[in-house]
Amino acid sequence: QGQEKLSCNPKKENGTHVVLCELGNPMKAGARITVDMELSVSGLEDMGDAITFHLQLRSKNSPSPSNASVTVTVPVEAEAEMELRGNSLPATTVLPTSWHWVEGSRRLEDHGIKVEHVYELHNKGPGTVSGVTLSVAVPHLLGGHVLLYLLELGTEGGMNCSHHPALNPAQV
Repeated sequence: QGQEKLSCNPKKENGTHVVLCELGNPMKAGARITVDMELSVSGLEDMGDAITFHLQLRSKNSPSPSNASVTVTVPVEAEAEMELRGNSLPATTVLPTSWHWVEGSRRLEDHGIKVEHVYELHNKGPGTVSGVTLSVAVPHLLGGHVLLYLLELGTEGGMNCSHHPALNPAQV
C-alpha cells in the first residue's frame, strides 16, 4: 500500500558479492510485496555481453515453505562516443607555378611542399574503449600521377599502426 525504502547491506559470501535486504520482520501471513531495485555495477568492460544476477527470497521461519530463487540475465551494452579531429600543417599550401617535380631526386624539396596531417581520436565516453581500429585512406595517386607523396606514418599514445606498402617508395 505504501512505499518504503529498504535498508540493504552489501557483503561477501563464499567469494560472491551479496546484497541482503530486510523486507520485514515480522511479516504478516499472506503479505504481497513488490520490490524495485536499482543496482550500480562498475567494471563491466570485460564482462562480455551480459551479467547474471541470482535473486533469492529467504525466510527465517522454520520450517520455511520455500526459498524461492530466480536468475535474471541483463544485457551489457558498452557506450562510448568517439570523435575524430584532424588538421593539416600548414593549413593552406600553394604550389608555385614555376615549380617542377624532379624525377629521381632524393631531396624532399624536389618532391613538393611538406604538409603534415594530424589526426586525433578522442573518446568522449561515458565508457572506456579498447580494440578500436581507425582506417585513414589517403589518395596518393590521381590519374596515374603522384598527388600526395606519403613520406612517413607515426602514432602516439601506445597505438599500433600498419601502413600501405606505397609509403616512401623512392626512399627520399
